[in-house]
Amino acid sequence: MALGNYAELKDSIADWLNRTDLTNVIPDFITLAEAQLNKEVRNRKMIKRATATIDSQYSAVPADWLQTVDFVVEANPVVTLEFITNEQLDKLRRTYTSGGTPKFYTIVGQELEVLPIPDSGTLTGEITYYSKIPSLSATNTTNWLINSSPDIYLYATLLQSAPYLVDDARISVWASLYQKLVKDLEIADQRARVGDSTLKMKAKALQ
Repeated sequence: MALGNYAELKDSIADWLNRTDLTNVIPDFITLAEAQLNKEVRNRKMIKRATATIDSQYSAVPADWLQTVDFVVEANPVVTLEFITNEQLDKLRRTYTSGGTPKFYTIVGQELEVLPIPDSGTLTGEITYYSKIPSLSATNTTNWLINSSPDIYLYATLLQSAPYLVDDARISVWASLYQKLVKDLEIADQRARVGDSTLKMKAKALQ
């Protein structure tokens, strides 16, 4: 059976479970699987950049934000902000009592908080981040993950069916396959980032 888009994934799940009465709940299994995948998968194809106006203490993160990779402020010169915890930032407020070019940031809910608070008008910030895997639906039928690793989608979704179906002897097999495939994807991503480059020893010149 083909497994390249949302409709085919739903059909495949019904086929694997050997059930014809799950039409209304299979989309829920897929949604739950995507929530789990967003927690466990980090891949270069998830990395995005976005700009934001930094003119106050807080700025909203992008709607599909999962995890920050880098955050810079386009001041003169460009400043790469250091991530610190909420508690560390609270303590540093005692030191940075006046405004200035931001040096630090933390995440508060769905907002970026910077310190010092900008005092020179509007600055432009650029955030590099891991984005959520685009959710599959009737209108968004494919995404990069189902195109490259449909097997991960399949086993992740089958796992999410288990609580609904109460008991399935195959769950341990699905879990093992899912974990292996996620690890394989991680290894493939690391290799793609590094490429085929290898360290080469230089021969030492004779004295």
